[in-house]
Amino acid sequence: MTMSLPQGVNALVNVIDRPIAAYFNSCVHCGFCAEACLFYTETGDPRYTPIHKVEPLRKVWKQNFTFWGRLLRALGLSKPLTLEELKEWQPLVYDACTMCGRCSTVCPLGNDITYMIRKLREGMVAAGAAPEDLEGAAFRTLTVGSPMQVTLETIKATIRHTEKETGIKVPLDQEGAEVMMLLSSNEVGLYPEIMPALARVFDKAKVSWTLCSTAYEATNAGIQIGSSDVARTLVQRIVDGAERLRVKIVISPECGHAYTALRWDGPNLIGRPYGFKVLHITEFLDQLRAEGRLTTSGKESKRITYHDPCQIARRGGVVEPPRNLIKMVADNFVEMDETGTANWCCGGGGGVSSIERAIPLRRRVFSKKKSQLDAINVKKVVTTCANCRHMIEDGVEYNKMDVEVVSLTEMLAEHVQT
Repeated sequence: MTMSLPQGVNALVNVIDRPIAAYFNSCVHCGFCAEACLFYTETGDPRYTPIHKVEPLRKVWKQNFTFWGRLLRALGLSKPLTLEELKEWQPLVYDACTMCGRCSTVCPLGNDITYMIRKLREGMVAAGAAPEDLEGAAFRTLTVGSPMQVTLETIKATIRHTEKETGIKVPLDQEGAEVMMLLSSNEVGLYPEIMPALARVFDKAKVSWTLCSTAYEATNAGIQIGSSDVARTLVQRIVDGAERLRVKIVISPECGHAYTALRWDGPNLIGRPYGFKVLHITEFLDQLRAEGRLTTSGKESKRITYHDPCQIARRGGVVEPPRNLIKMVADNFVEMDETGTANWCCGGGGGVSSIERAIPLRRRVFSKKKSQLDAINVKKVVTTCANCRHMIEDGVEYNKMDVEVVSLTEMLAEHVQT
């Protein structure tokens, strides 16, 4: 929705809170955040310095919340931000930031630049300055139920295919199940093998689980575009489904921002705690391993490494579970040079993968991940985010690399103890 200029500027004024003011006051322009951002390290372009990307927000803060800023504006010596300027900044805020959080971890003053980007995106959405690609994804998620137009009929067709392939019943709307499993559009649309993999693993581990007809999509387009209203609606949809089915655990699938939205942002968005527990699928599978319910046979022969999805590892703290699981089925596992909470992004998170014009830049900055993989000479990359998988596959194909990219859940399903 496009607003008039005053409303647009007021939208930015309204997102400035105490943390934002504190961050702007304390920033000393040291440049540490630049060296933590692959958009800067892989291009050398100073425009991609993380703190520079929030310059429109800084301008609004200075003009409205500082003495000298208000004085200069009153004297006509400081021009107000225009809607045209805000739209010109769009590629820096959306195309060149995955909200991976790496810049925030290296700031010597503890400034959360990722939070600042999210606040700026919030203001840009309200001002009508968000990318059309992400607006479309948000609209489809609200109206159809999924950013990739995955409907309930698509889910039912996938269930029928899974049951035919595996001979295992896939529950839908089963009240009283212990676990409600969510899926992401990428998993259903690009990787339909994920549901059969889940069915096999859950069947062998004797998990009481179900899918939900009113809350099957985990992807939160609201978090990506920067709309708290959209994000809240999508989280509430999942909460309502979980409460209707009376489940104890809701499992976020292999999707980074879905995990962040539901587990960490969700209770604040809806204004109350959940009556159920939220786990990433990797956490849940590792829990099954620890309980002795997940057993495997056979080992992978290829040299394997693991890519940490930013929202799951750095922002979510899930670092050891995937490694525990990989080591169950791989003897030749090697780490990249910077992993865990220090990992480098795939280049397509935060909605970047949905922006068509961002493809050339995204592929350019994939050089960081390429150099990491080349250094350890692996033949297989495992990850626990379908979006990361898709982005790494694209980078591998574009660079003509002889590397296979797989889902951890699917790899485990191939080795479940029969």
